Amino acid sequence: MSTTWRSFFDAHAPSYDENPFTANTVAEVDFIIRLYAIPAGASILDIGCGTGRHAVELAARGFQVTGVDFSRGMLDVAKAKAASREVEVRWIHEDARTFALNNRFDAAICLCEGAPGLLERGEDPVRHDRDIFLNVARHLKQNAPFVLTALNGYSAIRQMTDQLVQEGRFDPATMVSFYPDEWDLPDGKQQLMIYERLFIPPEMVRILQASGFAVDNVYGGTAGHWAQRPVSLDEVEAMYICRKA
Repeated sequence: MSTTWRSFFDAHAPSYDENPFTANTVAEVDFIIRLYAIPAGASILDIGCGTGRHAVELAARGFQVTGVDFSRGMLDVAKAKAASREVEVRWIHEDARTFALNNRFDAAICLCEGAPGLLERGEDPVRHDRDIFLNVARHLKQNAPFVLTALNGYSAIRQMTDQLVQEGRFDPATMVSFYPDEWDLPDGKQQLMIYERLFIPPEMVRILQASGFAVDNVYGGTAGHWAQRPVSLDEVEAMYICRKA
């Protein structure tokens, strides 16, 4: 059983792109660059870039991309992917909360649970995610767009029961859940201990605003079903369309 998210992603990196939700990269990048008028050749920061599927596709379209991830295994796959596409991406092996670069970017993305919500047991969920967003804001130019997808708290709430509360797996006073889970991954089934506090959209909007962003829209963010549409209560992720205030 993985003890940290970093070790989980290091181990999962070689088969990550076999997950079904990774199959829509081109359409996802098409959607992102339609949301805001990001000029050709603009600099884009990809937080929690993982295996680089969005970063490499953006670089192939002429953008100057920097990808940040705390998993060396994921970055190794990303580097190989960039080399195979013959594109240049700057890769940074750092935590999303604490990396520090000398430049300011024209836009930023953080997609598919790239950093928010990846908690270790006992961490303060609000502080964890706020620190990520504060750091992203520090690295953006004024009015620069930031597109985020994060786990949808509505979906989690609708799955909770009084039995889970009695078993100590969910605390309704704090909205924190802590439970063992089995994931059916491309490289086989894996047992994980999940510690998480998922935010409903109004909460996430407040955290983003307190971190220096204006939130223009909140859409459904389930991979493969991105569109300018309301969040479904049962979908896994929500999408936040923001600008550096």
